[in-house]
Amino acid sequence: MSNTQKVRDFIAKWEAQDVEGILDTFSDNPFYHNIPMDPLTSKDAIRQFLEPFLTPVTEVKWTLHFIAEDANGVVMTERVDAFFFGDKKIALPVMGTFEFVDGKLAKWRDYFDLREFENQMAALQA
Repeated sequence: MSNTQKVRDFIAKWEAQDVEGILDTFSDNPFYHNIPMDPLTSKDAIRQFLEPFLTPVTEVKWTLHFIAEDANGVVMTERVDAFFFGDKKIALPVMGTFEFVDGKLAKWRDYFDLREFENQMAALQA
């Protein structure tokens, strides 16, 4: 299976809100960095980040605009990640890179506008 397909499968796990499936995709020594936030460097840390965020989410939809894999197997995506909270949603443009080692996701970096995320989350709570 190509790393591109692994990323597509990973996105499907997000859309299914399958926390265990998301975690199973990662290597035993993951590096997950939502830039500009602090990186997460263990499956436990990733779980502690995911579960509280996804608990109130009723639907996840990632719209993939572009995906490419280089000769080293690194995958880059351009996408919009939407998270629905009932009839409200947040949607963020995201650029992401995914690096695999021995078939597992070893490094994932997402680049997005943190201020836009914070503004949309604040609007949800208003």
